[in-house]
Amino acid sequence: MKFFPEKCKIEDKPMHPFIDYNEIWQHINNTKPEKQWIRDIIKKSLNKERLTLKETAALVNTNDADLIQEIKQGAKELKEKIYGNRIVLFSPLYIGNKCINNCNYCGFKSTNTYTLRKTLTDEEIKAEVETLESKGQKRLIIVFGEHPDYNAEYIAHVVQLIYSVKKNKGEIRRININAAPFDVDGFKEIKKSGIGTYQIFQETYNPQAYKWYHTGGKKADYEWRLTALDRAQEAGLDDVGIGVLFGLYDWRFEVLGLIRHTIHLEACYNIGPHTISVPRIKDASGLKYDNKYQVNDEDFKKIIAILRLAVPYTGLILTARESAELRNECLKYGITQIDGGTIIELGGYSQPKFKNNDQNLNNKQFKINDTRSLNDIIKELIEADYLPSFCTACYRKSRTGEHFMEISRPGHIKNLCTPNAILTLAEYLLDYATPDVQQLGWKKIEKELSKLEQYHNIHELKKRLELIKNGERDLYF
Repeated sequence: MKFFPEKCKIEDKPMHPFIDYNEIWQHINNTKPEKQWIRDIIKKSLNKERLTLKETAALVNTNDADLIQEIKQGAKELKEKIYGNRIVLFSPLYIGNKCINNCNYCGFKSTNTYTLRKTLTDEEIKAEVETLESKGQKRLIIVFGEHPDYNAEYIAHVVQLIYSVKKNKGEIRRININAAPFDVDGFKEIKKSGIGTYQIFQETYNPQAYKWYHTGGKKADYEWRLTALDRAQEAGLDDVGIGVLFGLYDWRFEVLGLIRHTIHLEACYNIGPHTISVPRIKDASGLKYDNKYQVNDEDFKKIIAILRLAVPYTGLILTARESAELRNECLKYGITQIDGGTIIELGGYSQPKFKNNDQNLNNKQFKINDTRSLNDIIKELIEADYLPSFCTACYRKSRTGEHFMEISRPGHIKNLCTPNAILTLAEYLLDYATPDVQQLGWKKIEKELSKLEQYHNIHELKKRLELIKNGERDLYF
């Protein structure tokens, strides 16, 4: 099934760009957010239908406070319909910060002579993973600069190395990647290592702004980056994530750019993005950007709610760039994944000098603002009536690509997310949680089970929960 006509086939040169600068601005400049239409758009989204560019532009242009509140409420209801109250937890692990690119907003840029360049050795990677496992982490996103040393073979090696590390009852069950774009053969090599989602953020969809921010290295090629996930699809890597760095250009344009990218992926491959990430620019060593495009907190909340309504099935990721207070609030508007216990210095998890998250910007890519431990985040999630989850079942049951879309578009994914979240939370409570979190967590599990009495597999869920209490691990639907 194709949703829009597109030139989709990758040949021996980059595809024609599918982002039309004028088209996006025409939608923004010519779309009026009439009250009844906005309510009709929200209703359409609550029926789990992806929005068009024009409909998204209407939400973007809404400035009426009452309507904005209705947009946020609609996003909250939609998230609960699709994914329930579960929040997936993961941790970033930086492997190397060598980089040939010169991006004005990034502390790793090639011209920054103050940044200490390092690539973790295999032994250092093992130490980092063991430390993360000892805290209860099950999901990682591994991060690399763009450098010849970090080729596809090396990334595949790191993935396989991490999967091999076991610490007591701990193990990493799914590794997502944030790294440079590759050609089709490179993506094939990485896919063989058994990864989850491959994230590539366009940073800004405006070609002119992109050129200003990216002044050197392969990343300066806008089209090569824009078509990267097409090459991933051609390689059979069908689980991909997109995003922009809000603050580089007008946020309204970037939101529509994300939706246009989504439409393109759906049209060409019948697969939308598994995740959309919403990083917002933060302090970094050598930071240089146009601060007239800074996104304030109120607009940021609106962005999250609009993206949730515009692409109902996608996971929305909010990282520790943002403060704990803001992250807690944004959970209400459709966020489904957050990182926890985050340290982004290279080697920072296993080295005591980084335990309080040293904010020396020469040691990291950017400043983070949520330094809570994983245990504290889980406690606060439970207290706010969310269900913390370390689930990795979809990847391991091959529910990716079109299969994932088949169950996520109509909202059936919730019937798997909630039971699997319960099972993974039980593991965490037994193996890693502090006594106060254990007490809160078991009460939360009992509450969730009571809501599932009509669930067709409730007896099997309770059986597996007892098996976990008796020492078995890694049970999932």
